[in-house]
Amino acid sequence: MGIFSSIKNAIFGEDKAEAAPATTAAPKATGFNRASSKAVSEVDVEAKLNSKPGADKLNWRTSIVDLMKLVDLDPSYENRKELATELGDTDYSGKAEENIWLHKEVMKKLAAAGGNVPASLRD
Repeated sequence: MGIFSSIKNAIFGEDKAEAAPATTAAPKATGFNRASSKAVSEVDVEAKLNSKPGADKLNWRTSIVDLMKLVDLDPSYENRKELATELGDTDYSGKAEENIWLHKEVMKKLAAAGGNVPASLRD
């Protein structure tokens, strides 16, 4: 599991598809799949993060380091570099501009995964 998946799972909860045995694939158009997709789209990312202990002491809305701390991930350079590589930056050096980009990309990807992420956190 990658760093982004760890962030997503810390906010959305464990991915049920990952936990299911490989031999029990569900049909594509079942009510289960529709319900599962709907449940993910109802995740209010900002509210979930705000409810975590310590959220009021961290600048998680703009800082990738603080966001990672809030979801109990090591925000070391190595982990941020791995996250940047997962999100398409293969030349990450840890500069402030790159960390800002990384935070915004995480928020965009959370929104693409079905989370309700305010535009102010994506732009």
